[in-house]
Amino acid sequence: MFAIFKREVRSFFTSPIGYLIVGSFLLLNGLFLWVFKGQYNIFDYGFADLGNFFLLAPWIFIFLVPAITMKSFSEERKMGTLELLLIKPVSVWKLVLGKFWGAVLLCVIAVVPTIVYVFAISKLGMTEGNYDLGIVLGSYFGLLFLISSYTAIGVFASTLSDNQIIAFLVGILICFLIFNGFDATASLFSNGETQEVLKGFGAKAHFDSIARGVIDTRDLVYFVSLTLVFLYLTFQRLKQLPR
Repeated sequence: MFAIFKREVRSFFTSPIGYLIVGSFLLLNGLFLWVFKGQYNIFDYGFADLGNFFLLAPWIFIFLVPAITMKSFSEERKMGTLELLLIKPVSVWKLVLGKFWGAVLLCVIAVVPTIVYVFAISKLGMTEGNYDLGIVLGSYFGLLFLISSYTAIGVFASTLSDNQIIAFLVGILICFLIFNGFDATASLFSNGETQEVLKGFGAKAHFDSIARGVIDTRDLVYFVSLTLVFLYLTFQRLKQLPR
């Protein structure tokens, strides 16, 4: 598994794609949070906290994570190297996990520089350092869990076609539906209990819960289960492919 992981990470940083994706994430967040006027702009918001960043980041990752994972198995299938990987003395699970963790690491590398924002809002407050560290840490924690789920979805989408564009679009669609689809469906109902039940199936409600600084085991179980389900679907899909 570690060999696959190293190969995946090396492939990101021996080509422009890794730098492009990390740069795109930081650039988009920087522009929306500090430059563009609008609901996400911290100066317009009037409060020195990172709430807007954690509202924005999940939406950006809906597009960036599938961009990272689209080549995971699509490219292997197109180049004819997937069959070689499957007949090697490496289990399918190790192959899946190596690809998965390689993509997760790239996402984490993209997130790490945003810690600078914490120091920025600390200086911007009326009282220096007057921000809720628990909420910030909880939000980062929730974002990592969300990234893991998106990555598992993206890796699964990459097994569905040898066309990377199709894998990219399918990954975006599934991530969007998992994150916001249940919330959107819940809004169609007037019954509050029905709305809460439907929202509970979506990732947004669980991410928002963790982002409030409250670590609830139900939210953690949700994200871990979601990740494992799509990793298992990836495993089953690869088992069905001809060798």
